[in-house]
Order: sequence, then C-alpha cells, then structure tokens
Amino acid sequence: MLKAYLISLLTGMLAGGVYVAIAVPSPAPPVVALLGLFGMLVGEQIIPALRRLINRQPLTMAWFRHECVPKISGTPPPERAPEPPPR
Repeated sequence: MLKAYLISLLTGMLAGGVYVAIAVPSPAPPVVALLGLFGMLVGEQIIPALRRLINRQPLTMAWFRHECVPKISGTPPPERAPEPPPR
C-alpha cells in the first residue's frame, strides 16, 4: 500500500518538474484539484447508498464505515460487526 503512495507522489513530482521545465502552468490550482478528486470519491458512494435505500436496507454507520470509508480514504475496511435485523 505504501508503495502505491510513493509511486503516486514521485509521479506527481515528475509531472510538476515537466510543467516547470516547459514553462506551462499547472492545469488546476492544487487545492481545487484535490477538492475535485475528493468530490469524485464521495460522489461514487451516492449510487450504492441509493441502491440500499431503494432495496429498503438501512444506511447504518457500520455499513458506511465498512463500504464507503475505505473507498474514500484508501484504508482497509474495519472488521464487520453484525448488523441488527431489519424492522
């Protein structure tokens, strides 16, 4: 996992060096670009949440932590606790 982060960082640094070398401004301000990427990650979780609602399944914090947080943060999911039966 750390290897992927390191490769991503080095690739970004290389791209930044190329932009400076050819005197081209970065395509987006860094904060704007990062917020856009974060929005994409969060937006990807809307469809699974809507599917759960359509199937009359609850949106619990346990489900959110296990299904959404790892996809947004890139961390492994926590051990899954049993969900209470539907009412």
